[in-house]
Amino acid sequence: MLRRMQRQEDRMRRKMAGLDSIGAASLFLHSSQQYEDLIRKIQTDSGKGRIPLQGTYMPYVDSLQGVLTFLQKNPQLVNSVNAKKLQDAVSQFQSLQVKVQDADQVKAFVQQRKQDISRYLAQHANLHGSFGKDYAELNQNVYYYSQQVRQYKEMWNDPSQMERKVLQLLNKLPAFQSFMKNNSQLAGLFGLPTNYGSPESLIGLQTRSQVAQQIQGQVAAAGPGGPAALQSNLQSAQSQLDGYKEKLNKLGQGNGDIDMPDFKPNDQKTKSFLHRLELGTNFQTTHNNYYFPTVTDLGISLGYKLGHSNIVGIGASYKIGWGNGLQHLALSSQGAGLRSFLEIKIKGTFSATGGLEYNYTTPFSSFQDIKNIQRWTHSGLIGISKTISMKSQLFKKTKLQLLWDFLSYQQVPRTQPLLFRVGYNF
Repeated sequence: MLRRMQRQEDRMRRKMAGLDSIGAASLFLHSSQQYEDLIRKIQTDSGKGRIPLQGTYMPYVDSLQGVLTFLQKNPQLVNSVNAKKLQDAVSQFQSLQVKVQDADQVKAFVQQRKQDISRYLAQHANLHGSFGKDYAELNQNVYYYSQQVRQYKEMWNDPSQMERKVLQLLNKLPAFQSFMKNNSQLAGLFGLPTNYGSPESLIGLQTRSQVAQQIQGQVAAAGPGGPAALQSNLQSAQSQLDGYKEKLNKLGQGNGDIDMPDFKPNDQKTKSFLHRLELGTNFQTTHNNYYFPTVTDLGISLGYKLGHSNIVGIGASYKIGWGNGLQHLALSSQGAGLRSFLEIKIKGTFSATGGLEYNYTTPFSSFQDIKNIQRWTHSGLIGISKTISMKSQLFKKTKLQLLWDFLSYQQVPRTQPLLFRVGYNF
């Protein structure tokens, strides 16, 4: 990330030097050296030594650090076999803390550089046309890097099943409970007293009844309309609070790592390849015709998310024949297919879709029969799909597709031009 930002700034500096040499010298005077210093620091960071947790509070990470520290100070709870594993876990935890802090430092630095360049361009509107594209690219890189750091933190803050079990067992120990009260990051943040949680710590605090009496006194002073006005204000405040929570969750998932983009971000860009894959299935039924009985086409697909609702992918299908009515019901293999598809969101739950498919529409008894490429036909599909909202959590990603096969008129025998498919994405 730092190398990419450094190249972008060098490109902008060279352009700016011919238009505003003084401004270029001021804006980029020490930036190259700052990049090099930060890169060198990260490369030479050993990750050793105890590093306090900083930044956004992560409950599980705080608990994990407390567990490791508690077990170190109570070696009688760990047998000799696991003592080495505990020490390795402590070292790995400290190393990871350092790396996360390095990532936070990089994020803060590149965000500051983006703000400096943005401030300069705002003051020199005549240069915006020359550097608008470079700045937009730099801005997107900063945003996606910030999002990626946030996603890694969320992964780190998600315990495994075994780690949850360890926490459950340790939380039953009074010694561990007392240790976490005095040594957790949360305790250090709020400066909890030593007698926290005891009756003595509540002395001097208002009771619930005292607070209720104070509220009732203020409501009574407002007259007969006081309770209604209070209820209305509470509902309005709750509605506004819910709106703010929703906006915060969209921007930073409620963890404080908020970066306001001035472009429409791609929420898939920072995800790994595997997390961008989407498995789907669908089926369609064709009518009887002269050559083969009623057929259900069962398909499976593997899509790659280009964006939030744009997907490209491949798939395959298997055609099952059901016979000629209830009186002549018989299962048979009526064909197979290979598929490719592209789906682009139009608006709301509607998307435009298209694809190229190859189908083997001749009954077969062995997969050796379908190797003859000359017997395969091709279909060109365009149409529209809609994702329907269902109350059932299991089927809420159900998708309906209406497709037109514009190559069906060339087939002998002619295939069905309009296809209706029902699918589901996992």
